[in-house]
Amino acid sequence: MISHLRNILIIIVSSLIIAACTPKQNHNPFVKVENGHFTVDRKPYYYIGTNFWYGAILGSEGQGGNRDRLLKELDLMKAHGIDNLRVLVGADGPNGIQNRVTPTLQPQPGVYNETLLVGLDFLLSEMDKRNMKAILFLNNSWDWSGGLVQYLQWNGYTNAPVLGEENGWPKYQAYATQYYECDSCRMQFRKHIRFILSRINSISKTAYINDPAIMAWEIANEPRVFSNKNKPLFETWLRETSALIKSLDSNHLITTGSEGQMGSENDMDLYQRIHADPNIDYLTIHIWPKNWSWIKPDSISQTVNGAILKTNEYISKHQAIAKLLKKPLVIEEFGLPRDNHKYGLANPTTARDLYYTNIFDQVLHSAGANGEIAGCNFWAYGGLARPKSDRIYWQPGDNLMGDPGQEEQGLNSVFNTDSTMQIVKEYNHKITLIHN
Repeated sequence: MISHLRNILIIIVSSLIIAACTPKQNHNPFVKVENGHFTVDRKPYYYIGTNFWYGAILGSEGQGGNRDRLLKELDLMKAHGIDNLRVLVGADGPNGIQNRVTPTLQPQPGVYNETLLVGLDFLLSEMDKRNMKAILFLNNSWDWSGGLVQYLQWNGYTNAPVLGEENGWPKYQAYATQYYECDSCRMQFRKHIRFILSRINSISKTAYINDPAIMAWEIANEPRVFSNKNKPLFETWLRETSALIKSLDSNHLITTGSEGQMGSENDMDLYQRIHADPNIDYLTIHIWPKNWSWIKPDSISQTVNGAILKTNEYISKHQAIAKLLKKPLVIEEFGLPRDNHKYGLANPTTARDLYYTNIFDQVLHSAGANGEIAGCNFWAYGGLARPKSDRIYWQPGDNLMGDPGQEEQGLNSVFNTDSTMQIVKEYNHKITLIHN
């Protein structure tokens, strides 16, 4: 308790010092929303970034940590114009659960792995040196990082299903939707938010709420209502959570992490309502052609053009809502397997490159037209990691990459030698030219 009060006091003092030292010209290093668009220091901010969910683990000096690799990856991304990373704050629940991120940040409610917190500190301090921005997501609808189901398990909700088991999907939905009516679950998450947002970076000595390396707090990865009857509870949870974050941190943006229509029980009115909240600063969507059966895994190259058409329709309907709400839209997750649905780097990425180029084109056009599509984060950065040739699923000691443990390693990861990286670099260069 004394330590927590000390942190709060440090935050107050550092905020006063920053306010006193702020130049008269109103220089502001934080990403803001002005007139419906992202800006940094009053200049337009459009980007092609990536998902780097494991960045904090890589930045730690414990299990899974590799700071030498992290520094190389950050430099590599920066060299390709990538300055926006979407990162998991940390996983929840005990270690050693199959397909769960290991190590976890919060093994028990309110008990934290300080080594991983320092890993997040290190990541943010190094990103700040490179003028990079982080979107930090705090929870997850899916059990690969614990998330909603872990909070239920902590509070006595037994018999949690596994998505991969028979009839796993309907069982999982029925189980996960109980979170929104679990008062103790929501209370624990609020305590988690307060703890994370009260942290002082142990390396830079900057309070998280004053850290310009953070662009936004994201309530959860793909928050889903899971059932029509729980829509009012779902909306209340998002509204109360965003209000809490805003009350603690006035510097940073807040967003939901929503997939869009596919995460809203196909209810576009629900999607519009949750993003109309004044504490929600921008809209998000995710797009998964394989998961949504927009491509055929055994003929990706032959079906990718149809997926592109569906993708453009999906983007367009959400862009219309962003325009109506006068808020930016970020396409913060999308991925596609390699051509032959194999995981090694010897397999080409022709279809993926075509698919990504289509999305990058839309960000580029929006940047030129001062449009609503403010950026994108492809899923996901694999960088210098390499899949194992003798197995397809992650085991402790393997390199972390863009695919979490429940997915085939190399399924959606973009590696440093992939042709995709050159396309990313070219588009980021074009975006830079527009506003410089």
